Amino acid sequence: MEGAPRPRIDVLLVEDDPGDALLVAEALADRPVDLHVVRDGAEALGFLLRSGRYSQAPKPNLVLLDLNLPGLSGHEVLEQVKADPGLRSLPVVVLTSSAAESDLVASYRLRANAYVRKPLTAGSFTEVVHQIDEFFGSVARLPS
Repeated sequence: MEGAPRPRIDVLLVEDDPGDALLVAEALADRPVDLHVVRDGAEALGFLLRSGRYSQAPKPNLVLLDLNLPGLSGHEVLEQVKADPGLRSLPVVVLTSSAAESDLVASYRLRANAYVRKPLTAGSFTEVVHQIDEFFGSVARLPS
């Protein structure tokens, strides 16, 4: 349907850097997105599995996952998400500052849906987040 408003989506951002989390939140503020932010891998799994204080958490339509997290790394979170039959189909975009080829290869080996490097400037960061949102929010069909 051309011109119809797109439905809201729930996005889980797994990011320990408050500045980067703020940039993502600001980039998505005018979009039909409900953004949920957790700061480490254990919290991410709690949210996704709806355990403990996250028992009432919504099921996200998309996960934006940093790799360099305290405790469980982003790769460990990704591995557990993709191994879980209830979460396996959930799209996960690795959003990281890592330029290491080994991180890129490992992310795709663990079945990340995309690997995106964080840009260095705020304007570029906003543009990249808008592109991710545009693709996963408007172009791609997401499981409910």
